[in-house]
Amino acid sequence: MENAIMVAAAMIGVGIIMGLAAVGAALGDSLVTSKFIEGLTRQPEAKNALFTNTLISVGLIEAMCIIATVIALIMLYANPLLTK
Repeated sequence: MENAIMVAAAMIGVGIIMGLAAVGAALGDSLVTSKFIEGLTRQPEAKNALFTNTLISVGLIEAMCIIATVIALIMLYANPLLTK
């Protein structure tokens, strides 16, 4: 019974972590993209520099989401509290 409660708690935690990571990445990507479009309308001649910075920023934001997913899966499958 105790093991089932720990498994359920780990699954709920993983769901929360992955959900918040996805929402955070979506919000971050949308903010970066909106600022790129805003900067592009203000200074069209700086398109290449803005686009490069946008791609780097979006890549780093998505990397944080992937890292959160990996940590969540480690928490689910390599949980030391579940071994007996």
